[in-house]
Amino acid sequence: MLEQDNDQIQQRKRHLADIAALGHPVYPTRFDRTHTVTELFTRYHQQAGKKEGEELEAANQALKAAEGGEVRIAGRIMTMRLMGKAAFAHLSDGLHQLQVYLRKNDLGDDVWNLYQKLDLGDWIGISGYLFITKTGELSVHVTSLKFLAKALLPMPDKYHGVTDKELRYRQRYVDLIASGAVHERQPGELTSREVFERRAQIIREIRRYFDERGYVEVETPMLSPLATGAAARPFITHHNALDIDLYARIAPELYLKRLIVGGFEKVYEINRNFRNEGLSYKHNPEFTMLEWYQTYSDFNDLMDLTQELLTMLADKVCGSRQVLFQDHIIDFNNWQRLTMREAVLKYWPDDATRPTLEGLLERKSLEDAAAALDLGFDPKLNDGQLLGAIFEHLVEPNLIHPTFITEFPTELSPLSKQKPDDPRFVERFELYIANMEVANAFSELNDPAEQLRRFQEQMKQRERGDDEAMVLDEDYIRALSYGMPPTGGEGIGIDRIVMILTNQRSIRDVILFPHMRPETK
Repeated sequence: MLEQDNDQIQQRKRHLADIAALGHPVYPTRFDRTHTVTELFTRYHQQAGKKEGEELEAANQALKAAEGGEVRIAGRIMTMRLMGKAAFAHLSDGLHQLQVYLRKNDLGDDVWNLYQKLDLGDWIGISGYLFITKTGELSVHVTSLKFLAKALLPMPDKYHGVTDKELRYRQRYVDLIASGAVHERQPGELTSREVFERRAQIIREIRRYFDERGYVEVETPMLSPLATGAAARPFITHHNALDIDLYARIAPELYLKRLIVGGFEKVYEINRNFRNEGLSYKHNPEFTMLEWYQTYSDFNDLMDLTQELLTMLADKVCGSRQVLFQDHIIDFNNWQRLTMREAVLKYWPDDATRPTLEGLLERKSLEDAAAALDLGFDPKLNDGQLLGAIFEHLVEPNLIHPTFITEFPTELSPLSKQKPDDPRFVERFELYIANMEVANAFSELNDPAEQLRRFQEQMKQRERGDDEAMVLDEDYIRALSYGMPPTGGEGIGIDRIVMILTNQRSIRDVILFPHMRPETK
């Protein structure tokens, strides 16, 4: 929905017309810079500060001679202050701001008249030389100015950023503009720009970690003829030329394991998954996953690797293993490992009748446990699903520090290998941090006959009304029939890791353009 014209917008449009009437190009094609605002700020701001007399004169002579005597920078105007025939303004490149000083006598009538038609938010390019003002601020004394682009809409509050979350998510560009000029924030609080730069750093470090260990980064289909790879409701589209329905991928798992069958020993992929499900502070219909597979290993190896990977990220990105997230300090030196049943018993409320460890595998005891927790459940759930529901209700809210949950019921894990000594469970773990599942890993099932049986059981669940159950992928069974070596595989939700390492409560705060309901008038 476009903004309706108001007095400010009308004035900005008139200013644009006036600039054209003065003979200046509107929306010119280029401007050659010698530096970014951030480069100059980073290089010289420590030399600024309150100086007087000969000390100030010497500092300014040195700065004026720096960079060959002239700098050319460009940016968005964030502040403007007119003082008769002189003016101060601040230019931002989105990261830092730099003050510029303009005088009519230096610029001439033509450029000075142009300056009178500029508004907050406009883009300009300037040439000049560096100096320090009497108040101690690093600045550029402008000798020439070029208009680059007009902001026809007013800028957000430069002191507090965009506080309207609806606006932040719908108009991320406005949020980013404001974040480059925020003056007031809490210690350790990141601007939106800093959050997304840290997100990029996290992904770079993940790639470096796997590349250094001999993994091959691959890309697998985003559209597939079957909704496979995980138990979830898919997005469906139609390919006209082939006249077939296609599904936005739920997970790349079965394609990546096809590569293991083909002879790759270590592969990873960082890409989008799509699930046609609800929205919440930790769910978005499309999200970024890291998924990797390595041969001749099992889920225990992956637990060790995951702990090493995430501890490294805390060190590199946050500079500490004690990471502030909302009301908690997440301690990446404090990792625990519990089976699902052990976790249920550990967090069982004192005022409810406690089940036994073995009782958590018996239908009657599971139903009694659900009733004791006042947990409504669907009677169509099988025993494994019921234990999973009890775990989700009782345990997940208590898992603050990194916790591996192991020993999942076989019914919950159609792609995972069963424990050799107890086929009721599979060799699987999920990692929880800050009450959120952030990773899921298996010792991958590589018996094609058993995999076919599991798929058939999933199909029966679909027939009983579970539209998130997996479908039969016959080609994947064919692939397994060529032989897949022992393999461990894992997926990590990048968005949730970014939430934790940037102290952002909502997944929408770490996705540049999250999905929302259509905008209404």
